[in-house]
Amino acid sequence: MINWKLIAKILGSLLFMEAFFMACCLLMTIIYGEADMTMFITSTALTMAGAFLFRYFGHEADNSLSRRDAYVVVSLIWVVFSLFGMVPFLLSGSVTNLASAYFETMSGFTTTGATVIDNVESLSHGLLFWRSLMQWIGGLGIVFFTVAVLPSLVGGSVKVFAAEATGPMRSKLHPRLSTSSKWIWSIYLLLTIACGVSFWACGMDWFDATNYSMTTTATGGFSTHNGSIFLASPTIEYLAILFQFLAGINFTLLYLFFFKLKAGAIVRNSEFKLYVFTILGATLWIMYLLMTRMGYDVEEALRSSLFQVVSFITTTGLSNTDAGAWPHITWVILGVLMFMGACAGSTTGGFKSIRVLMLLRVLRNEFHHILHPNAVLPVRLAGQNVPQGRLVTLLAFFTLYIIMLLVTAVAMVLSGIDITNAMTISLSLISNVGAGLDTNIGPQMSWSDLSDGLKWLCSFLMLVGRLEIIAVLVLFTRSFWKKN
Repeated sequence: MINWKLIAKILGSLLFMEAFFMACCLLMTIIYGEADMTMFITSTALTMAGAFLFRYFGHEADNSLSRRDAYVVVSLIWVVFSLFGMVPFLLSGSVTNLASAYFETMSGFTTTGATVIDNVESLSHGLLFWRSLMQWIGGLGIVFFTVAVLPSLVGGSVKVFAAEATGPMRSKLHPRLSTSSKWIWSIYLLLTIACGVSFWACGMDWFDATNYSMTTTATGGFSTHNGSIFLASPTIEYLAILFQFLAGINFTLLYLFFFKLKAGAIVRNSEFKLYVFTILGATLWIMYLLMTRMGYDVEEALRSSLFQVVSFITTTGLSNTDAGAWPHITWVILGVLMFMGACAGSTTGGFKSIRVLMLLRVLRNEFHHILHPNAVLPVRLAGQNVPQGRLVTLLAFFTLYIIMLLVTAVAMVLSGIDITNAMTISLSLISNVGAGLDTNIGPQMSWSDLSDGLKWLCSFLMLVGRLEIIAVLVLFTRSFWKKN
């Protein structure tokens, strides 16, 4: 049976952390002397009350967390965090109804970056900081953050981490998961600081630099301004490209590269090579199209194409131009990148490059089997054979990914959305990109025109995409809730 008391205890402990982050936003309102101090005080108090309530129900719980409990607690953490996280938006009046507020908050924590707020510049500094902070917390995962900072709060942390982690392969830097997570979060923090300092040094004010550094390294894409974000400085655009690219690399490889000085580990990694060559190929292709069909000069074509390619493959969703006005063939290229995603073990969404690599190697082996029926051709990654069980899981994941895309697209078409936007929205949400390609929903506009029903569906799709589908959908199977 499900250990509900332990789940309540864990949720209560994590809500204390969310209340602390809300208090940080309260500090931001005090610095700027804004009128929404009461709103953040109320939000923090409500979240603290929720934390005490959950802890009360779970105060007699033991710490024996089963694998089944882990899947329940991970899904509930993201749902409950979003429920309390939407309170500041509702109290401030910046979002008018429950569906929109929950959509905005789920988009933040899952680092999707889709927004229902048409005029984000009207928000207070506290709310803008809260939107960015949500994405930064969710970048590597709420549970993963907890394991790094307070591992004792999450009993059975290995099981919980397995339920939340992205990618088909698990890699550890240290035998203790809490130590590995501390190293990875240290890299994440240093990357964020370096990004913020770089933006500030190139002319951004400190508030924008702080916010953009969090949403860039989290590959989330929330902005503190309307429309395009990097309007004035090509230098800042190139810096954003660099830090989005770094955030798309497996953080284990970044650790080996920066802390162990093992450059060969990252250069020899098959997933990293696929990631780099995909970016180079897509950039050159789009660059050629922009120069020949739209009259871009070389530098502008390079900067615009590279920015969009890196933004889409890392599922960040930031924009320096309106890609919806580009030739339609570029939509196909960016759509493929949106689906593919960057490396596993990074802050990005999408199908993940390592899964694409595994599928390509499975296909290659199948072609070889046609010529050599009796040959034993294992799928190998990093010099090791991939177990057959992981290949079966890969096939199941790919099938569910496609089914979710099609079902959601059909639901949106039935609600009156055209087929292009329906497919774009579905792919964007399940890949946690947040950017569209058509002119109706894209980098230049918000998602506020969707009906409330579709917003709830989109919120669910963002959660499913962030937790990589199976971890959420398993809760809807009858066998999951059986005693044995």
